[in-house]
Amino acid sequence: MQKRSFSFISITAAMLLSGSSLHAETMYEKFIKMQTQMQQLQQEVNELQEKNKMLEQKLDNSASVNNEVKEAEDEETEEEEEDDTTTDAKANDEEDEGVNKNDEDEDDDDEDDEDEEDPQETIADLQESVEELEKATGNNHLKFNVDYRFSVDNLGYKMGDGSTQKNNALLANRLWLNMSWAATDKLSFKGQLAYYKTFGHRSTSGYTPLDDFDWVVAENPYEGEIRVKNAYFFYHDNEFVGTPVSWTFSVGRRPSTNGHLINFRDDDQASSPNGHSINVEFDGASAKFGFDEWVQGMYIKFCAGRGLTNASSRFFAINPANNQITALNAPYADDPNALPNIDLGGFIFEPYSDGQYTFTTQYYYAANLIDAKITEQNQFQGFETVGNMHSFTASFIADGIGEEISDYLDDTIFFVSWAMSKSTPKRGKDMFHAPSSPHYGEHTRGYSVWTGLNMPSLISEEGKWGVEYNWGSKYWRSITYAEDTMIGSKVATRGSAYEVYFTEPLVDNILTAQLRFTYIDYEYTGSNGFFGSSTGASMKISDLPAAYKGMYVDKAQDIRFYLRYRY
Repeated sequence: MQKRSFSFISITAAMLLSGSSLHAETMYEKFIKMQTQMQQLQQEVNELQEKNKMLEQKLDNSASVNNEVKEAEDEETEEEEEDDTTTDAKANDEEDEGVNKNDEDEDDDDEDDEDEEDPQETIADLQESVEELEKATGNNHLKFNVDYRFSVDNLGYKMGDGSTQKNNALLANRLWLNMSWAATDKLSFKGQLAYYKTFGHRSTSGYTPLDDFDWVVAENPYEGEIRVKNAYFFYHDNEFVGTPVSWTFSVGRRPSTNGHLINFRDDDQASSPNGHSINVEFDGASAKFGFDEWVQGMYIKFCAGRGLTNASSRFFAINPANNQITALNAPYADDPNALPNIDLGGFIFEPYSDGQYTFTTQYYYAANLIDAKITEQNQFQGFETVGNMHSFTASFIADGIGEEISDYLDDTIFFVSWAMSKSTPKRGKDMFHAPSSPHYGEHTRGYSVWTGLNMPSLISEEGKWGVEYNWGSKYWRSITYAEDTMIGSKVATRGSAYEVYFTEPLVDNILTAQLRFTYIDYEYTGSNGFFGSSTGASMKISDLPAAYKGMYVDKAQDIRFYLRYRY
């Protein structure tokens, strides 16, 4: 598969981070400087307004002094002539001092008026400058935020033949650069750039065609490249064709990873998909319609996406087997010799949610799914289309157990989820059966159950800890390749998976730490493969011939510690 090429925005962001492009810096600095200038000008406006108030207070005080002196003069004039000469002289001296003092204050005020500009005019000029800067930036509320994570994973594997493999300390950096623009109160753009790699790059024993597959390109620690993880616009309105139905529409590189349920242990805000059956990058569109006016929390969301596009190259392609140039085609026209489009469509239906109890269902259909084409001599010969798949998931979440039984249970989250997958192979192809199986080429059905608790920490007020368990049947298949677990997707397990985690804030919610333990006991092969009989075939590990047992993981564990900065 070809690597996903940079879009203009990913190139721009890469230049921003590397500091290698004057144009990218200028574009970035333009917004930042404008926002800084607006903040500085607004501060100057505030300071001038405060200074103007002080000046007005000073003038009021001066006027008050003059009035008091005048009143004193009037009283002295009306006094009887019985006052002696000394008293008259004293009064006259005080009068002279008061007059002199007033004259000095008036002179000072005149000098201040000559030296200083009119504060009202200055404030008006600065306010006009702020308005001009807002117009220059489109008043679009440009926002950036950073999510950086350092992690160390201790990995251990027990193979089917009893041998072991391990990595005591796999060190990795992950950076998400999030951005959003709100052009209007109804229309916005959101994007996320991702950088994920092991320390000092990594060494592998050969070509790895699945590691940079488009569905996981920003989720696997791979090359030190910045890639587009999300990029989409989002429109929302509270009325749909005159009805009180709220609705949204969005198209682009979808926020389809770290969805509901899996977000608890990942300490993330959930995206819309249910992480039990889908957790993967893809491009597409969605439309959501809310019926909260009639039933609390009810909505339906339609989703469609394309996981692979069939299109000829711009110029020409080379057959890697013999380095021969393939037949020339019109640019981006359909290529009959390439894989067909992989399309996915479905919906999320939430019939009820009152903030504490939520019930959600999800269905999708994926067409033209693929698998690696591997010969009996273990030679990789590209990919082939093997069939289609249906998937259905139903989950229940209780955000708070019971009704004020205790503060601890009020802050505890319980969830349970059930999922089913059904494969429909193409004629002459198979999905999930071993080549020697008597059921080769037939439909398969798989099932999975997942449950967990997310509870308040026993150490801090903001921390969380949780326990989870999931089980999958022989032919269970999810599309969860982007799940953030180094040993593979735990919810894709054909067998049992156990997990416990502790998440604690170190500096508010800016710097957090997590310790997590994941243990997977595979009962069947192919849990983390694709959709055919090459990488996705399901065979009972204990029944494998001795010569093959050493090629399959029987048990896996991942002990992870991370430090995460978000601001």
